[in-house]
Amino acid sequence: MMINTTKTVRELAVEVAGATRVFEKLGIDYCCGGGKALEEACAVAGVSAEDVARSLEEIARAKEGGELKDWNAESLTQLISHIINKHHVFTREELDRLDPLLAKVCKVYADKHPELPRIQALFQELKRELTAHMMKEEQVLFPYVAELEEASNDESAKPLAFFGTVQNPIRMMMTEHDAAGEILRSIRKLSADFAAPADACVSYQTLYQSLEELEQDLHQHIHLENNILFPRAIEMESVS
Repeated sequence: MMINTTKTVRELAVEVAGATRVFEKLGIDYCCGGGKALEEACAVAGVSAEDVARSLEEIARAKEGGELKDWNAESLTQLISHIINKHHVFTREELDRLDPLLAKVCKVYADKHPELPRIQALFQELKRELTAHMMKEEQVLFPYVAELEEASNDESAKPLAFFGTVQNPIRMMMTEHDAAGEILRSIRKLSADFAAPADACVSYQTLYQSLEELEQDLHQHIHLENNILFPRAIEMESVS
């Protein structure tokens, strides 16, 4: 597979299963900001577009060998189950775990590191928003998409929804994804790319490492929804 560097990062993230690993490692935004052409995104990140293209071609070959999961080839119900069981569960667990850890680090280090209370406020905002966001997906949007897929498979009438069209809650979810992405970028900036200071204890170091892991997982999570689940659900509703 030859990689076309004029394609957008989002297109390549969808087409090449595993491409998000390459983008994550290089700091290339593939979820909320994935509309840039690969060559432009590489220029912003300060990396060679040719080198990235070669890495993507290697990933594509691994996909052809059956080593990577292609969520475009799975049912929406299976994708939803994966999102809930892997990403929603992880996000809830980490938000609950990191809240008291952040409070502990702030209590000890806030005087020397005034960025910590600001990070704590942003984290608590993120926790509130993501908790409500995931609940809306699990209770409203995802069940409708599952019913929509069942109706499509059975060639029966599509389910009725109080929100009119699936595009309405999807638009809201994507707006909330953008807001979460902005909070994460602010936390990353305040933490100097999650670099713990020289006087940081193990708890402090663990906090920053865990915040970065949470960010990485949310990038994967948002990618699966914005770039795969949502477009497929909209298309399915339009033809059912």
